[in-house]
Amino acid sequence: MDTKYEELPEVTGNTVYIRRVAMDSLPDEVREQAPGLDSLYAVHGLDGERLALVKDRQMAFFLARQNDLTPVSVH
Repeated sequence: MDTKYEELPEVTGNTVYIRRVAMDSLPDEVREQAPGLDSLYAVHGLDGERLALVKDRQMAFFLARQNDLTPVSVH
C-alpha cells in the first residue's frame, strides 16, 4: 500500500468529531433524560472535549453545520 496523495484534507479549528455513544457509558442523569434509547451521538471538539449529546447522527451533523463547524464521523 504505497498510495501517494497530492493533498490531504486539512483539519482546522472548526472541525468537530461525531461519534456514537452507548447509553450504558453515560451518567445516570443523562440516561434519565433519554429513556428508550440505546445510544446518543456526541459532538467533540479537536481537543476531545464533548460539546453536545444529541438523539441521532443526522442531528449531530446538522447541529455542527448550524454552528459553522465541519463534522467528521469517528468510529
